[in-house]
Amino acid sequence: SSFSSLQQEHACVRDEAHEQEFELRVQMSGYKRMRRQHQKQLIALENRLKAEMDQHRLRLQKEIETQANNTYIELERLAKKHAAQTDKEMKTAASEERRIQQQIVAQQKRELAAFLENQKKEYRLCKDKLKEEMSEDPCTPKEEKQERLSRHKETVQRSQAEEEAHVLAQQRLVYDRSCRALKRRSLIKKHEFEQEQIREELNKKRTQKEMEHALLIRHDEATQDLERRQLQMLHKLRVELMRLQHQTELENQEEYNTRRQRELHRKHSLEKRQQPRDLKTMEMQIKKQFQDTCKVQNKQYKALKNHQLEVSPRGDHRSLLRNLKDEQTRKLAVLAEQYEHSINEMVTSQAVRVQHVSNVCPVCVQYMSNVCPVRWG
Repeated sequence: SSFSSLQQEHACVRDEAHEQEFELRVQMSGYKRMRRQHQKQLIALENRLKAEMDQHRLRLQKEIETQANNTYIELERLAKKHAAQTDKEMKTAASEERRIQQQIVAQQKRELAAFLENQKKEYRLCKDKLKEEMSEDPCTPKEEKQERLSRHKETVQRSQAEEEAHVLAQQRLVYDRSCRALKRRSLIKKHEFEQEQIREELNKKRTQKEMEHALLIRHDEATQDLERRQLQMLHKLRVELMRLQHQTELENQEEYNTRRQRELHRKHSLEKRQQPRDLKTMEMQIKKQFQDTCKVQNKQYKALKNHQLEVSPRGDHRSLLRNLKDEQTRKLAVLAEQYEHSINEMVTSQAVRVQHVSNVCPVCVQYMSNVCPVRWG
């Protein structure tokens, strides 16, 4: 029967709806699973690149620490070398200063000994000469001779003591000047030696700073190259994942469009099969309403005719019946026109709705307009 076919069609529609919902759910779950996989790939790549960057920076830090340790060791070695050289130079200078001082002291001792020896010789010569002079004068008493010898001895000794003090003062002055000259030469030599050590240390530090600067530049270039390569890898993966995502979305959209188009075609076919039956039912309803209205008008016409015949003179009955008949015919014509307009409007609206839903060609409108022509009962 027609009802069993309708039930089967509704069951098919429900099954198709469940199947479409299941397909959509499977499609969405696959899309979400793909997005999660893409996110995991990005996180894994970022973690791997971060570990690589951390290892790279740790290696660079070790190189910097190694160079700093080598620099410290070299500076310590240079400082020890300079300290040893300074100690050696100071010992050599002190030894040389003592040697020269000893030479000066020995020379001054020899000069003083020679000076004292000359004084003794002069004293003996003067004493002998005085004795000769006194021996030539025998008249001089012995006490006077002794007194003259004593005065001469005191005079000579005082003069020699003054000359010896003068010589000692001169030697002391020469010794002090020589010591100051030695000290000055020693300090100048020490200053020049320290300047040379400072220049050597500064040259060493400058060389180490240049090496450190070159190492930092090389580290910076290596870090930039690594960052550039990592960014390229990350960008390449993101572009590839975005392409896969867009491709999947496009395929899903195309599949959805195909499914929706198939559903609309199926719905259109179903509505097209159902439309004659629906139009027939609606037409019967409109026709029944029209027939009921006609019956009501006929009853009203009969009641009005009987009432008019009762209240009107008998001679006016013919014209009265003719007027009532014309009025009834006019009203029935108006009802028939309304009925025809309702049928046409129903068919047109149904055809437009089917065309809008199923997106079919406008020929279907003409086809559905010709499915149920207007029939009069």
